[in-house]
Amino acid sequence: MTGDIPPIHDRAVEAVAALLERERLMSVATNRPDGWPQVTTVGYIAEGLRLYFVIARKSQKFRNLQADPRMSAAVRAGHGPAGDAVGVSFAGLAEEVVEPAAVERLNQQVIARFPDVHIYCPGDDSVAVMAFSPSIVTAVSVIGGRSHAETFSIGDPPGSTRSPETVLF
Repeated sequence: MTGDIPPIHDRAVEAVAALLERERLMSVATNRPDGWPQVTTVGYIAEGLRLYFVIARKSQKFRNLQADPRMSAAVRAGHGPAGDAVGVSFAGLAEEVVEPAAVERLNQQVIARFPDVHIYCPGDDSVAVMAFSPSIVTAVSVIGGRSHAETFSIGDPPGSTRSPETVLF
């Protein structure tokens, strides 16, 4: 699937990582059991191009990811003075972070990034910390009303058997 998509280069990694650091919310698309996609918005933190987010264990999104870890995400920056915008979309795999030390480290990052953390967290007491490792990245700019996109591959394609933990950024 990614054979004809060029690998991401350092300049693109830096630009996408900078965008992820500036923004706070991403749209997450998962696959429902009936085949229909489901899109929701979540707060996230980023470590390079790897994204982490929290979801309620009782949510449809959590059930979707447990059944099918393939996920797409999109992050969009605000408009510039001329209506210009930039954004990025991803396709990859999500998995729950279960290692207690990793969960605590991520919790501290969430608290630092989101002082009003309750705004971005599920209302349910039982939550899951999820890690999203993209395999495909599409950087998009909108300049003068025209979209310009560039797509890159990272590691293995979505749906591969390689664990997201082994994708290196």
